[in-house]
Amino acid sequence: MTDHDHLAGRRAVCRRRRCAALIAAGVLLPLPVLTGCSEDDREASVAASQDIAPAPRGDLKNGGTLRWAVDAMPGTLNAFQSDADATTARIAGAVLPSMFTIDASGRPQRNADFLDAADISTRDPKQVVTYKINHKARWSDGTAITAADFVAQWTALRGKDNAYWTARNAGYDRIGKVAQGANAHEVKVTFARPYADWRSLFTPLYPRSVMGSANAFNDGAREQLKVGAGPFLVQKRDTKEGRVILVRNPRWWGDPAKLKRIVLQSLPGDKRAAALAEGSVDVAAVDQIAAKRVASARRPAGSGSPADGHAGPQGDGARSGARRDAKAAAAENSALRGYAIRKALEPAYTQLALNGSSGPLADDRVRRAVARALDRQALADTVLKPLDLPSKPLGSHLLMAGQYGYADHSAALGDQDSGAAKALLADAGWKSDGADHQQAGENNPGAPAPDGRAYEDGDGRPDDRYAEDGYRDDSAEDGRDDSAEDGLDGSDDRNPARTHHGHAGAPGRGDRPAAAEAPLSFTGAVGSEVQQSALLRQSASFYKQAAASEKADADGDTESSAYAKYKRYKKRAAEALGAAERVETGQAGQLPGSGGHPGARHAAVERAADAAAAPQPADGKTSRIAAVKKNGKPLTLRFVLPDGAGSEQLRTVGRRIAAMLGKIGVQTSLQRVSDASYFQDHIASGDYDLALYSWPGTAYPATDARPIYAKPQPAPDGSLTVEQNYTRVGTDHIDQLFDQAASELDEGASHTLVAQADARIWAAAGSIPLYQRPELVATKKSLANVGAFGFATPRFQDIGYQK
Repeated sequence: MTDHDHLAGRRAVCRRRRCAALIAAGVLLPLPVLTGCSEDDREASVAASQDIAPAPRGDLKNGGTLRWAVDAMPGTLNAFQSDADATTARIAGAVLPSMFTIDASGRPQRNADFLDAADISTRDPKQVVTYKINHKARWSDGTAITAADFVAQWTALRGKDNAYWTARNAGYDRIGKVAQGANAHEVKVTFARPYADWRSLFTPLYPRSVMGSANAFNDGAREQLKVGAGPFLVQKRDTKEGRVILVRNPRWWGDPAKLKRIVLQSLPGDKRAAALAEGSVDVAAVDQIAAKRVASARRPAGSGSPADGHAGPQGDGARSGARRDAKAAAAENSALRGYAIRKALEPAYTQLALNGSSGPLADDRVRRAVARALDRQALADTVLKPLDLPSKPLGSHLLMAGQYGYADHSAALGDQDSGAAKALLADAGWKSDGADHQQAGENNPGAPAPDGRAYEDGDGRPDDRYAEDGYRDDSAEDGRDDSAEDGLDGSDDRNPARTHHGHAGAPGRGDRPAAAEAPLSFTGAVGSEVQQSALLRQSASFYKQAAASEKADADGDTESSAYAKYKRYKKRAAEALGAAERVETGQAGQLPGSGGHPGARHAAVERAADAAAAPQPADGKTSRIAAVKKNGKPLTLRFVLPDGAGSEQLRTVGRRIAAMLGKIGVQTSLQRVSDASYFQDHIASGDYDLALYSWPGTAYPATDARPIYAKPQPAPDGSLTVEQNYTRVGTDHIDQLFDQAASELDEGASHTLVAQADARIWAAAGSIPLYQRPELVATKKSLANVGAFGFATPRFQDIGYQK
């Protein structure tokens, strides 16, 4: 791994002012200048974003089986359905065509295995993209990949035919026509509206036998893929054994796969440490606890440890048991020493979300005060320093550190400043009575508040309040001498599932879900487990509704096609619900060797820590910071956090945030809820004031991030359509910038618009990025080209065992 202390100490060689001026000029600059970093800094950032033990193909053996732990059996093999999950995405990447892949810096690259060329051939009067398909590219049934496959996929995903149960159609809905060009290997795609992220389309590409009919799309590709076109093919989906077996594709025309087989084995997180100790898996994403066990096994056991066999002055029986334990421990350590931990900064970040729909946080001054009370560096250190990963707060909502075009726009909000935070609160009417050193007691305002909310409506200004709020889109010209970001951040101790889908906001508290075709794609990106479980539950609800409709149409006729559909949809609903429960169970579990379930004593200690997160004494003795009040009521915010054993890291961060807010007189009521209900019942429904959750990074922020920050829109019945904007904070200007960026075909100008949108999002203070999450993957030491991939698309044919 890279010397992270050295990386963290680097400083960029150019200032934000100069970089922003260059970007604003709309000039497509070399990467080091555009990102505000030197070439060495860029390479260091990319290196910290990936750890896969790279090796040339010539150094690898031919053959072998790779056993790869996955979170669960795929709910479907169709990546465009709502219950597509982590395993769906991984399988699609190995067995289906990808027109563009993503490199380590988060940039799309033409995949030469499938395309000889792909360019914008015409811009006026309409954007036309011409694809030239590699003549060698063939489906596994021997038929050539042609323009007909592109036409079929566009027809299925464009959103015009409700018979297709699609989860996303972003980009496809902008296409006006797809047609064959000069021959069957040339495709002309004409856009009705310009689309900057056109490279995200037709990845993965399914054969027309799947996309050509609604039945094949909805049902045929769920449990099997009879035809593929990648270095591997799906040989078997074994539900009983919980595994999917991929084998070499004999018709593959590219570099042949080094491995003979890849077995994707369903293995919950709480069982992975034991599987590693048994040597029954070769690759597994793990949490910090399992990673530490692997690292500890690589060190020689100390004197007196069980591995040394020293039982001390005990009886014969105790010594015999100790010897057995020592033998088992030695065997386990021997197995674990065969693994290495690959670690990198994952393209996903943890944020503090501030619900701006009601209460004090509806006032942007209060949100800004909360944001400026945070020591984001200290929070990043809490999570990342123990892992020896670069510890630096993330400066963007839309691009990850090390990603092409990344720049820190947090100056639009301002650095940590308790004085400025207090001034913002005072301006909003929340003031201290001046007794900043009261004695703790029964009526001490610094005591933990009850779970109920204790605030009244804020004094929010009009929706355009960020248009002239002191931040200019060219704020880099304001004379500040801030260095551009050169480091990387990491994050949460959990490894999120990779997804190929998005979803609309969940109903609750007067909100309505967005349309099914909300343009969230996150192609090749990642999402958190709580979001994945929410999606699966949403899918289960969809199938339940479909089943009820078919049952009504059947009208008691058990021989009718409607009744058969009813049975099928009912089964699907149960499968989706079961998958959600498996995701939730895996998240809540604790790895063996970490003490098992935390138990009553551990829970009591954590709850005591929750209580201690109230505003703390300013002098370290018995006095406390006085709570700010308005109309006699203290400012108390309800901070909702997940309660599972695997979420301890988030709760630790939450308590530190609560203590920081206490220093400006803001009380927090920490409410712990079950992992299963955390996202769907609280985040998506808006039942919180403060919360911590993660969003994935993406190579296509203009498309993928728009629904997350889109201004909620009123529906005819008075409710709000929130899409994925669970903070309910947005502005018309942000929406306009996203729309312009998605339609801007000049890459430099599009980057400028994305940067401006990010600055406006910072100024709105609904979402405060804290740090990127760490990606920890245990791999057999003999494996190469696999591990913590970061942004990069895995190149499955290059994964193998060293000679």
